[in-house]
Amino acid sequence: MSKMELLSSDKHATVRALAAERTVGSFVRVVLDEIVMAAASCPLLLSKHAETGAFYIGALMGFKERELLIERPDGKPSFLPMEWDREGFFAVGENIALDRDSRRFAEDQGELLFDQHGQPTPSLTAAQRALGRLIAASAGTDLFIAELVAHRLIEPIDISLSFDDGERLRLDGLYTVSLDAIADLDDASSLRLLRAGHLQIAYAISASLQHIALMSRRRNEHLVSV
Repeated sequence: MSKMELLSSDKHATVRALAAERTVGSFVRVVLDEIVMAAASCPLLLSKHAETGAFYIGALMGFKERELLIERPDGKPSFLPMEWDREGFFAVGENIALDRDSRRFAEDQGELLFDQHGQPTPSLTAAQRALGRLIAASAGTDLFIAELVAHRLIEPIDISLSFDDGERLRLDGLYTVSLDAIADLDDASSLRLLRAGHLQIAYAISASLQHIALMSRRRNEHLVSV
């Protein structure tokens, strides 16, 4: 069970936050505001919450746990999801809590959450900002997904990959937007989704699948360089 504590500059003066890309999985939830930017860097897919069965949208950053395959030439990720910044932090009413059991936090490495004057450091400021933006975008994201479901625009996708070292990977439980289903929409539904901006987002999600082949090639290049 998670150990949630309301954030306090006194109680958490010595707590440090590790870089989120070192602690978050390779499939990261994104909200509507991030989709266009994310689609330029990585595949966007839908999955279902294990507890509720509800769909959510995620960015695929790699094919294995904490694998990163969307690096820029400088080695940094080409897309930084807000979930990375807020990892380990949660909104509780108007307050922020942190999960002390999260692997994001440490006492001996990473950046302190508070400086010597008790003010938030950049890591904490980024988490606060990300939480606010995620909360603000959640309703619009839920509405977009509800429209996809209502118009039966979501379909399962089979992702099976083979690599030069002989390893084969299969990614299960993932879904995408069906272009065939979009083409079959009646004119009134198409116009309504277009005016809401939802059709553009749906096309961006579908187009982002091109990155799967690019990431596979990059993974093979990594294997050669090891």
